[in-house]
Amino acid sequence: MHTRDPQDESGPLPEALRQAIRGTADDIAALLRSAPGTAGAVPGSQWTVGEAAAHLAMANELMADLAAGHERPYGDGTPQSLAPANARALAAFGERRAEPLAAMITEQAGVFLAAVDRADTEAGDAESTGAPTPITPLGPMNRAVLASYLLTHMLGHGYDLARAVRRPHMIDGDRVGLCMPFMLSVMPRVADPAATARLTARFAVRLRGGGTVFGVDLAGGAVAVTEGEPERPDCTLLIDPVAFLLIALGRRNPWVAIARGQVFAQGRKPWLGPRFPALFTAP
Repeated sequence: MHTRDPQDESGPLPEALRQAIRGTADDIAALLRSAPGTAGAVPGSQWTVGEAAAHLAMANELMADLAAGHERPYGDGTPQSLAPANARALAAFGERRAEPLAAMITEQAGVFLAAVDRADTEAGDAESTGAPTPITPLGPMNRAVLASYLLTHMLGHGYDLARAVRRPHMIDGDRVGLCMPFMLSVMPRVADPAATARLTARFAVRLRGGGTVFGVDLAGGAVAVTEGEPERPDCTLLIDPVAFLLIALGRRNPWVAIARGQVFAQGRKPWLGPRFPALFTAP
């Protein structure tokens, strides 16, 4: 009989995360099917609706392959390499029609979840500690964090598509909370060396309404992210969860969020608050 520590994140995905992945894929598919066409521009992007949807379809397939244990090199593991890799992949994939792309996005989300279940079952049957850790475009991640990555990626581009077709987006506080395993794991990797080089500070970040709290320590160019309330933070940030995700993914100007009351800084050094978003580049 296979048993697993409940704190082991390599185990079966939380049902809420599974539902969020399926639900977000379905929401994106509905947006595409409601669009009058796919040639329109995505606001704030060089892509059309069809290109953004094609990217999502291919990315979901990539994530499903990674969850199944297949090697899929994509870029060189740095955020800077992703844009050229995306451009090459789009150039090689010609589908831009709404219906085939909508079907592929939802299908590959399901394939991903099935691959995670299969990997966990095989690990249990082998009485091992888990299947090999997938190597993703942003470094190695266990499958629970990879699932959080998939959800985060779909929400970011789903938001773009919703704006493009002028429909409500699908991001809410619950889904943002499910993105946090990926966000916390990737923050040190996407820190901007020029912005963090000469800054020594400790931040506490609280997402309003969701109970998510984490700490970020910067010293000597190193960035450490920890779950929970850090001791003696210099600056505590209270952030609306939707605004947090949109800022982190480069979809919302931090100053606009501050002006709207979505971000509030307090503590011994509240003036550090506005500097926080600029410490990281969008993954």
